[in-house]
Amino acid sequence: MISLTIRSYQGETDLQAISDLLKACEAVDKLNQEASVSQLQQASDHPSLDKARDIRLWEDADGKLIGIGHLEISPSDEVIDGFLSCRVHPSARSGNLERQIIAWGDERMREVQQEQGVRVKLRASARDDKAGSIALLESSGFKSERYLLTMRRSLKEPIPEPQLPANFTLRQVRDQQDAKAWVEMHNQSFIDAWNHHDLTVEHYKYLRSHPTYRTDLDLVAIALDGTFAACCKCIINPESNTRNGHNEGSIDELGTRRGFRRIGLGRAMLLSGMRQLQAAGMDMAKLSVDFNNPNGALQLYESVGFHKLYTWISYVKDV
Repeated sequence: MISLTIRSYQGETDLQAISDLLKACEAVDKLNQEASVSQLQQASDHPSLDKARDIRLWEDADGKLIGIGHLEISPSDEVIDGFLSCRVHPSARSGNLERQIIAWGDERMREVQQEQGVRVKLRASARDDKAGSIALLESSGFKSERYLLTMRRSLKEPIPEPQLPANFTLRQVRDQQDAKAWVEMHNQSFIDAWNHHDLTVEHYKYLRSHPTYRTDLDLVAIALDGTFAACCKCIINPESNTRNGHNEGSIDELGTRRGFRRIGLGRAMLLSGMRQLQAAGMDMAKLSVDFNNPNGALQLYESVGFHKLYTWISYVKDV
């Protein structure tokens, strides 16, 4: 039996070992989930992360990091979700370490339940071509709940001219100045989306403090009365592109506020975002969409040339 040490995250001194573990996993899994030390540092500064309680590390007898569990816990007044990430070194996958990490996630969410006095759920995901991960989650009590498609579209192909509806203006987000109005628009745009959790101004500022954040890729449509009506935020990850030999950007967020839908705003914003990525030198765009999105997002993406690359299955279990 392998002797394991389980301990909490100790800060920057752990980042290189975590990065090395993710690299070893990526070499086998091909999930594009590798991360550099700088990317991990940024993630560890997430405003809702309790570093001492929401991360666990498993080391072997030689002190080598072979497993990590990470929970992203969403703030909520009614139901609190804990999104579990479980990574185990390929050389240590023959035992039950994955189940230990899931058990830790269960225990941590029970603590949250006791402290907050509300219902909690543990969530995880697996790509549809990873039979082992699917079997692990389903045998651990998780139930599939939603299918999230990753889609891709070449930016070398012609992009139609965006047609912004009359009485709307398009501009770049003014970072901190627009924080309150942008967050209000975001929450109204995604209020009816699956598993929505309201964004806070604090989280907004955290996302835009990322070193790769670019104002030229962060667009907003504004109505005549000054209401923020729709958004399209794109991201480019230079480290990932260099590592994978890609030249790719992502449509990170596309939303239209209630009361401003079905007039062409979403399509105009999407095409504008694609053109911004193209102008930034990208030759491919990716995005993720809920297969059962109630507002026709999948059909919109297909109509401008996006096609499915693969599917992620979202799993959930009551704790």
